[in-house]
Amino acid sequence: MFTIDHLGIAVKSLAAAKGIYEKLGLTATAEEVVEGEQVRVAMLPVGESRLELMEATSEGSAVAKFIAKRGEGLHHVCLRVPDLTAVVERLKTDGVRLVSNEIKIGAGGHRYVFVHPSSAGGVLLELVEAGY
Repeated sequence: MFTIDHLGIAVKSLAAAKGIYEKLGLTATAEEVVEGEQVRVAMLPVGESRLELMEATSEGSAVAKFIAKRGEGLHHVCLRVPDLTAVVERLKTDGVRLVSNEIKIGAGGHRYVFVHPSSAGGVLLELVEAGY
């Protein structure tokens, strides 16, 4: 079963961005640096899903480039899938464009891959494996 795992939000400052969510009564989990993506993230549980606030740790990161081009805001939608390897293989077979053809390890140790916006109706779509 596919579910929404989280919504990724690109921010200039985690400390500043967390403020509005904390005023709403949400509490961020511990911050974590994801070296491979050059970001610092904080997850905020919202029901069965989460908001992922992402702050660039390098001007060369995808998040820094996103903010420079579009400003802060919604960066990606993440779906939790039951078998990431099988889903990725099916997408490749069907000619779906992925940002990277390899499955990577992200925040919290989960496995993930991004589907390019050109193959997902203009939305950057992240897929993570259930059960992490």
